Amino acid sequence: MYDASLWQPSADLSILQKRAQLLKAIRAFFDSREVMEVDTQCLSLGSITDPHIEVLTSHTRSQGQDLTYYLQTSPEFAMKRLLCAGSGSIYQLGKVFRAEEIGRRHSIEFTMLEWYRVGFDHWQLMDEIQNLLSVLLGDASLTCERLSYQMAFLRHTGLDPFTATLFQLQECAHEHTEYGLQEDDRDTLLELLFSSVVEPAIGKYVPCFIHSYPASQAALAKTHFDEKGQLVAARFELYWQGMELANGYHELTDAKEQARRFAEDKATRQEMRLSPRQFDERLITALGKGLPDCAGVALGVDRLLMLMCHKSHIAEVLPFAHARA
Repeated sequence: MYDASLWQPSADLSILQKRAQLLKAIRAFFDSREVMEVDTQCLSLGSITDPHIEVLTSHTRSQGQDLTYYLQTSPEFAMKRLLCAGSGSIYQLGKVFRAEEIGRRHSIEFTMLEWYRVGFDHWQLMDEIQNLLSVLLGDASLTCERLSYQMAFLRHTGLDPFTATLFQLQECAHEHTEYGLQEDDRDTLLELLFSSVVEPAIGKYVPCFIHSYPASQAALAKTHFDEKGQLVAARFELYWQGMELANGYHELTDAKEQARRFAEDKATRQEMRLSPRQFDERLITALGKGLPDCAGVALGVDRLLMLMCHKSHIAEVLPFAHARA
């Protein structure tokens, strides 16, 4: 229900000043590296296929046609089309939207920093993120921890995510969460254990990169064989003080493989009886023309500001959050 009395900001003005300083510092960081800022659309006729992320839609009629526009969950697809067009390294600071439950760390509208570095792999991108954080936090000695997905899992659950049996994963999940005995999908169990057991235990004192995810969790990343001969995803996530801050990839450039993964997601959505979406076929066309070898990452600006200002709720760093919007 609309409440006219909720007109004041949800964040203190001192926090909004720090927010402005943070955005300015981010832009200065990329400007100094000659990475071009871009400003792509929030509304698109194509959307993501990920069955685990729900999107917001807008319906309109134009020239006798009923059209569905999707509010973007990330500027990724549009930015990759620019990369295919020859933009070179680019970054974007802007609003994105996800139809998820509002909570302490989640808002349906939030600010994302996303950037792509041509000629970088995910290891080099991790180096750049560490440099960015050291600048933003004013700590030149900052060093982020790096752990493989396998090592983090072994350390905090006692199970090897690559070799554990389905039964072992079910038992472990049930032990820690009371769920999982009826679940027969490995990745669902791995994600349940990671979010409930591993995630709260990592990055407590310094930011921690988790890398080399199972290939089944590659999303939009390349895959490769690690030193143990295991097929892993060339992706990472950054965690700090119990929060996921960033998700990055050595980007997949193969248009046919990307189309295959889209089709797989679409089939999964049908099996889960989720509403159909028009996936972004323009991205597949662009990839067919050639995406340069690059690495990309998305970082949650609001969450970073929460950590910098020692705030426990995302509403405390947003101008007008939730019921005040």
